[in-house]
Amino acid sequence: MHENRRDVGLVRVVGPWALAAGVISTVVGAGIFAVPAALYASIGSFGPLAFLACGFAVGAVAICFAEGCSRLPTSGGVYGLIEASFGPLVGYVAGTLLWLALLLACGGVAAALADLVGTVLPQSLRAPAHAATIIAIISGIALINIGGVADGARLVGTMTVLKLVPLAVFVVVGLGAAGHGSSLQRTVHPDVQDIGRALILGVFAFMGMETPLCASGEVRQPNRTIPRALAMAMLTTTMLYVAVQYVAQSLLGAGLATSKAPLGDAMAQIHPALRALMLAGAALSMLGYLGTEILGSPRQLFALARDGLLPGALARLHSRSHAPHIAILCYATLAMVLALTGTFAELAVLATLAMAPIYIAGCAAAWVLARRGVALAGPPLSFRYLGTAATIGISGMLTLIVLGSRRELTGLVTLIILSTIIYFAQTRRIPARLDVPSERE
Repeated sequence: MHENRRDVGLVRVVGPWALAAGVISTVVGAGIFAVPAALYASIGSFGPLAFLACGFAVGAVAICFAEGCSRLPTSGGVYGLIEASFGPLVGYVAGTLLWLALLLACGGVAAALADLVGTVLPQSLRAPAHAATIIAIISGIALINIGGVADGARLVGTMTVLKLVPLAVFVVVGLGAAGHGSSLQRTVHPDVQDIGRALILGVFAFMGMETPLCASGEVRQPNRTIPRALAMAMLTTTMLYVAVQYVAQSLLGAGLATSKAPLGDAMAQIHPALRALMLAGAALSMLGYLGTEILGSPRQLFALARDGLLPGALARLHSRSHAPHIAILCYATLAMVLALTGTFAELAVLATLAMAPIYIAGCAAAWVLARRGVALAGPPLSFRYLGTAATIGISGMLTLIVLGSRRELTGLVTLIILSTIIYFAQTRRIPARLDVPSERE
């Protein structure tokens, strides 16, 4: 297999189950423990259908990512696809949006986890405990990942299993206790604004697969592993989300719309101990998300540094573990700062909107690479209906952008312009770019 220059020195040890666990751990984050209530408030009993629609749209994006990464598996994941397809300028802008979006999401979830820990402590201890929780958790996960990608992947795999247990209990116990047809009694006639809000919430719950793909330069047999892992993860996630929404609606009915802890409140209808289990599940879910974020996202900084677009120190590898330890430390530090100064809601919204252009460019890049016949890791996925998948994915993400507020869109455009200016300001010191062959190797 042809080895991209940015991947030299990395060790390909991540298999399909580890990568699938990473995708599930990132996608099934804090959102599923809060989104069911907001979704029900927006469109009533159509919530499961909204999850199906959003799963279909994001699934189309996943197909494009699977196609592209099976052809060009490299550090930075989607950034590598975009840079190879559209050149260094577009690649730099996309890479900047990607790592900033991932950083915002990481900080937001860390803040939410610290808030959750604070709810079980006296009021006088909540502020110091909030800061201590953020610093301890992010530092601990960073140190594990500095020990090597295999250690980081094992942590993610373990946390994924632990976080799915409470959700499995919720679905199995809830389906047994749900009233017949109660989830279908509150039928509303949502307007365009309600439908738009529901779609944004649904897409937010499905986002996250791009994070573990940042470690594509360390995936074993990537032309097979990446498509299989994405397929397993997205199908599992979609079925889980639809089931969770149905059970929550069945157990809480109209009360779901105003619930602050929808899964916990739903299980409280059966037994108080189950509510505690759901709260513990929420904490495990957030912890697993952070584990995957700090495993994958620093590889984005590493890839940009290897391409000469960020300080060279970020491209250094640890002498023993071959992990990009400087990038991991820098990313963890920035995530701590964001978590200590921001809230989950504001950081999550910004992260979601910033990710939409990445998904659009990633879909287009996969189509371009397929048209060029690029195949650097053996026979690629070669999905027959790639053009259709790209069209669905791009259309869905454009819709998401249109639904953003004027202030959010202004911020997104400003960030793109600033990234472009910074790129041209440092163009003279950027080394030769990676050339992607136009024929199969």
